[in-house]
Amino acid sequence: MSFIFERLSIRDVLAIRPEAHLDDRGFFKEIYRHETFAEAGIDHGFVQDNVTRSVRGALRGLHYQLPPAAQGKLIGVVQGRIFDVAVDLRRGGPTFGKVVTRTLDVETGEMLWVPPGFAHGYCVLSETADVLYKVTDYFVPELSRGIRWDDRTLGIQWPIDDPILSDADRRQPFFERCENPFRI
Repeated sequence: MSFIFERLSIRDVLAIRPEAHLDDRGFFKEIYRHETFAEAGIDHGFVQDNVTRSVRGALRGLHYQLPPAAQGKLIGVVQGRIFDVAVDLRRGGPTFGKVVTRTLDVETGEMLWVPPGFAHGYCVLSETADVLYKVTDYFVPELSRGIRWDDRTLGIQWPIDDPILSDADRRQPFFERCENPFRI
């Protein structure tokens, strides 16, 4: 099995394309192999796997978790298509406050590595989408934070105008007011 690792405009965020083996039955794809990911610089111990199902127009994010439980995330789509977003929260670096986006779908099988120190979110472009993500630390509700999805200073060009949001995501602070201890 092999993977292609592509550094995006924010170097620490990687797009990952696993090799697929096709035959008359369908396909087989390995989505994670520790030693291969470690060689690519993703040498974090994943401790939890999560799956979400969302409907078209649902927007989840922009979420992050504070230290000491800051989470890195390996995100992939099991069914459907999403527009995925990562925001660099690490003060002192050249990409602080910058955004990287990627469309992920089941056809390409591409995944996104979002390291600790980033806010993450996505919106659903297909009828439904099942998103699987591995995280490097456990979910701790009292350390969970977020940023408004429509913060103009971030300039995210979401492909939807009127998303379906949770009550919590409607109340998130703007980027300039979010709790942010991350530094380079």
